[in-house]
Amino acid sequence: METTLHRQLKEIYADGDAQLEAPLGRFRIDVVCGGELVEIQHGSLAAIRDKVAKLLKTHRVLVVKPIVSCKWIVRQDALDGRVLGRRRSPKQGTVLDIFHELVYFTRVFPHARLALEVPLVEIEEWRYPGHGRRRRWRAKDHQIQDQKLLRVHRVHRFRSGDDLIQLLPTGLPTPFHTGHLAAQCGISRWFAQRIAYCLRKMNLAQEVDKAGNARLYAFPPGTPRRAA
Repeated sequence: METTLHRQLKEIYADGDAQLEAPLGRFRIDVVCGGELVEIQHGSLAAIRDKVAKLLKTHRVLVVKPIVSCKWIVRQDALDGRVLGRRRSPKQGTVLDIFHELVYFTRVFPHARLALEVPLVEIEEWRYPGHGRRRRWRAKDHQIQDQKLLRVHRVHRFRSGDDLIQLLPTGLPTPFHTGHLAAQCGISRWFAQRIAYCLRKMNLAQEVDKAGNARLYAFPPGTPRRAA
């Protein structure tokens, strides 16, 4: 079932002449606007990877992947029931989270006809108690009834690998390993390993050596870097 969030994002990306849920061959496109196909994907990019790859053979495609930077949880006593409370979730997404998705998208992005847009959004998530047997390790089992967009805080647009490089810190040594990346980005080592995987698969960084068990990476000469 389509969430309110998905419908709201479609309306944002549609102009007066846009088509919503337009059929195209065996596919259905979220928004067709000025010759560009817009696919809005709140779930994993892996789910639309093959679809986007086929569309890119003949069309320009914009993939919109919202990241939740702020979430308000609205608790209900039942589906469509009475509101019990509203609180802010401690989880906050950042634009770096796009690398979690690009792990499954490196065969598609970058591409000359593809743009990737990442809105950082604030949403409400409406929940009600789950109906199944509650697992001991999930005492607060719940179902999500809907998600609603409250506001878009910022939008990041990526058309090339160089655009992704601009997300990384400027103080990385040459060569660097994932420990350097984790420390300077303030993230876990396993997350840094995901970023390094994406960089390597997209030919944005090269594995040049090893230091013990750590792989060492370097950016190709001439790679543009974010200003300090």
